[in-house]
Amino acid sequence: MIRVLLVDDQSMLRMGFRLILEAEPDLVVVGEAGDGATGVSMAAALKPDVVLMDVRMPGMDGIQATAEIVGARPDARVLILTTFDLDQYVFAGLRAGASGFLLKDALPGDLLAAIRTVAGGDAVLASTATRRLIDQFAPMLPDPDRQLRRQELLAQLTDRERTVFGALAAGRSNREIATELQLSEGTVKIHVGRVLAKLSLRDRVQAVILAYESGLIAPGQSD
Repeated sequence: MIRVLLVDDQSMLRMGFRLILEAEPDLVVVGEAGDGATGVSMAAALKPDVVLMDVRMPGMDGIQATAEIVGARPDARVLILTTFDLDQYVFAGLRAGASGFLLKDALPGDLLAAIRTVAGGDAVLASTATRRLIDQFAPMLPDPDRQLRRQELLAQLTDRERTVFGALAAGRSNREIATELQLSEGTVKIHVGRVLAKLSLRDRVQAVILAYESGLIAPGQSD
């Protein structure tokens, strides 16, 4: 059973999410919070598998709440909810440790799939939306040592792992990478796991952010 905590200041929206989630046999809503501070305390007490986190809330916002939840429990999985996919706060949320983001008007099937994906330890990476988001905000990041950082990163990886990391950072799925490199999806999954382990990354979202911050991928670059 996947235990979900809802953190959103709109009670009607929380009700809608609860109805969708609890219609599924493998999902249960263990609690609801209307602000970030309450969400943090409830996450500590209830230890949910996934936290659905709104960004803009009174008091403590979703970014700070995400950072506190992940800081206290590094294995916590937070799925950021946003009204539109170029919300500048979403990028900060991902850097705070969220495992992905989802639009609030996503189809029920997409919401359910995202929750199950995050609960399974992977990240929700809507490639086109995520790429646009990072393309917009990557230039704001400080980069005094980008070249050195890039060399240090690549030095930890084999040639094949570097290729996989580049494709991963561009937002490609395991299936797309497998097709490009003429490998099986199982082999690609192994390579992805090794890349994440060597670079001490939680998931694919962190790989994308690290690649942009280090200059491995430039804004607007998809290959």
